[in-house]
This record gives sequence, C-alpha cells and structure tokens, in this order.
Amino acid sequence: MGRLTGRAAIVTGAASGIGRASAELFANEGALVLAVDRPGANLAFEHGAIETLAADIGEDASPAAIVAAAIQAFGRLDIVYNNAGVSGSTPVGETSDEAFDRQLSINLRAGFRISREAVPYLVKSPAGRLIFTASIMARHTDNGLVAYSASKAGVVGMMRTFALELGRHGVTSNAILPGAIATGMTAASFQHEDVAAVWAKKAALKRLGQPIDIARAALFLASDDGGFVTGQALGVDGGLMLRV
Repeated sequence: MGRLTGRAAIVTGAASGIGRASAELFANEGALVLAVDRPGANLAFEHGAIETLAADIGEDASPAAIVAAAIQAFGRLDIVYNNAGVSGSTPVGETSDEAFDRQLSINLRAGFRISREAVPYLVKSPAGRLIFTASIMARHTDNGLVAYSASKAGVVGMMRTFALELGRHGVTSNAILPGAIATGMTAASFQHEDVAAVWAKKAALKRLGQPIDIARAALFLASDDGGFVTGQALGVDGGLMLRV
C-alpha cells in the first residue's frame, strides 16, 4: 500500500518540472491527483489516477473551479500542493508595476485563494495537508529578484499563518524552499554547461537539484511521515546556502 493510498490531492503547475514529478509520485504512492496547469500546457499523463484541469490560477474564478473539480472527481480533498509559480529578473528601477503584480498574483495570491477554497474540505480530512513551493530566495536574494523574493517570502509568512489557524483541525501547512533545480523555469539557464557547473559547484552536494528531489520532500510532507511537521520552511537545496 502506498504512502498516500486513499487520499486526494491537487497539484498546481503540474505540466512540467517539480509539479509533474510530484503529481506522478503522489499517484504512484496511491493518491488520486488533480493535475492543474495553464491552458495549452502539456497535461498528458499515463497514470490512471491522475485527472487534469487546464486553468490559469491567476484568474479570479480559477481557485473555486479547481477545488470544485477535485471534489467532483474524487469526493474529497486531503492534500493541496501549491507549486505553480513564475519568475523574472529585472533591476529594481526597471521593475514595472505590472511585472511586480504578476509575480505576486501567481506566486502568492493564487496560492492563498486556492488554499482558502480548500480549507472546508481539508478540515474534514483525517490528514489535511497544505504544501507550498517557495524558494531559497524567500530567505536570501540576488540582483533583479525584488518581485520574486518578495512573493516567496510572502508565501512563507502565509504558510505559517495557515499552520497556526488550521492546526486545531489536524491540518498541517508547510513550504519547500528549493535551491538550484534543473526544471522548467530554470532549464534554459542550466542548459549552458558553464552556468550549470557554477551552480552545481556552489552546492555542498556538488550537483543541481532535480524535480524528483523536491517531489520527494513534498511526498514526505503530504504523508503520515510528516504528520507532526507544520509551519516549517524546508530547505531542499543540496547545501547551496551553507556558505554566506
């Protein structure tokens, strides 16, 4: 029996990278999964336990529609993994209001709204789980990341409040802080061997992370193994931030 047998999950940003690896791993561990990504994304899965939904999580109607689709498909909801995100790099003085708002809308606001819609169902679950993909840039930053770092720091603060308020119902809420992961948003950069080598060298484990590394952390938090872990920002970065 899998570690998530009998549970139903939503995974956003599920067409590629961390989201896809997580949706497939959850399903392999027995969960029924609603895999969500924007219209036009590749939502083809071979696993029979994975249902799909094309939705732009930034649109006002999407959070309610996503949760409703999960309930219609599975009749219950135990796990919400808010993984979808966007990034961008522009100097502070060149960051437009629109660019700033876009990152906060997708990375922070959408996760809040999906989670809020899910709360009435999570509190009925014997093992309700909220999981968020944040970033090591929630704690650190770099040039050009004013919007991205702000959005991911907001995710961590929001996650902790969900943990505090929902703990009485047995619902856990945690965030994962990935480091340098060879995945959708960063794949173009890491295709350059010199760039990939620099980032791999910085990490204590001397390699880039892979989507499955983050998916395994999400599985831990979603399963009974993580049942007494809540309000935590779990760094999964191969030791990237050990040096300052």
